[in-house]
Amino acid sequence: MEFRKGVFIITEESHCPLYNVGEELVVDEISLKFPEGKPTCLILAHDIFMIASEGQAFEKFSKGEVQRAKFECGGCSGIIRFEFKKEKEFATLQMKLLALTDRKDKIKRVTEFAGLLRTIDLFKTLTDDDLLDLAALLVLERYEWGFPIAQKGDPGTNLFIIVSGRVEVVDEDGVTLAEMRDGDVFGEMSLLTGDKVTATIVAAEPCKIAKMSQKNFRHILNRFPTLQVFFYKLLVSRITAINLKRAEELSSGMVGQLSDIPPVELCQMINSLQKSGRLAIDTNETKAFLLFYEGEVLQAFYNEFDGKEAFYKIMAMTRGRFKFVQGLTAAEKKRDVIGGFMAMLMEGMRRIDDKG
Repeated sequence: MEFRKGVFIITEESHCPLYNVGEELVVDEISLKFPEGKPTCLILAHDIFMIASEGQAFEKFSKGEVQRAKFECGGCSGIIRFEFKKEKEFATLQMKLLALTDRKDKIKRVTEFAGLLRTIDLFKTLTDDDLLDLAALLVLERYEWGFPIAQKGDPGTNLFIIVSGRVEVVDEDGVTLAEMRDGDVFGEMSLLTGDKVTATIVAAEPCKIAKMSQKNFRHILNRFPTLQVFFYKLLVSRITAINLKRAEELSSGMVGQLSDIPPVELCQMINSLQKSGRLAIDTNETKAFLLFYEGEVLQAFYNEFDGKEAFYKIMAMTRGRFKFVQGLTAAEKKRDVIGGFMAMLMEGMRRIDDKG
């Protein structure tokens, strides 16, 4: 079966797990090309092939204007809308040559970008083909000295990879707290936890920085397990540093709200300081607690759940009042740990990310 040629562009999306607004889908006589570096959605492929084969009008003339037809995918966990953009074939030889030159330039840029990524330790385990796919999902941007790349309190929407240059982490008064250089990444905490950006990042000198959208970031985590492990380990190390800076000592009777200190950070703080005691969390609907012995979890309880499942549910809590009281009974100290703390923490964060 042959299909009408055409290029479609995505104009709207809501919770689509794969594609972004602005990405293009190209229909040939016998094939369909999806955005570079992205997997094929069979639902969307079926919908487009039906559109291209049933003789539906791609454009229509109304009120003196040519209007592009709008279409919608069948939907899975999300939905996208797309419209006809242009015919795939070019009318003249000159236009064909221009299109070919543009494609060659794009391939050259992606290849050069992949070469830059190859120099960064994070990506050394990836094959050349994987790097090309990854490079196609990144946007290289340049920032001048003093430009705010990320602002504290903003929603986390991108992962940033420093290709060249230096950036600084600054507080509200403009005091430099830390700096990052070539090969360092930032923005992953907000993408993995769903929290807002926790610090302002400014360019300390002219920088080249690769940006990746939240959706594409989740795509590469699923596709490349080695990168998933790296980013979760990086997140844990960042949380550890924050917690050690936040509190030199976790006092007995410490109380607060999860809106101020999320469970992931709270438990990481107790673990890094090797504290022993009971962490209780209460809401109107939920009662939960964790027993820690020298930073390891001996018991977890969340309503009708206990053990690891209770721990994972506690990690996902976003509201409630907590209280940590130091000290355990002799009988409590004899309990076995329910699992390796770091492994459970990473699994809990992975579940939060999947749910988000």
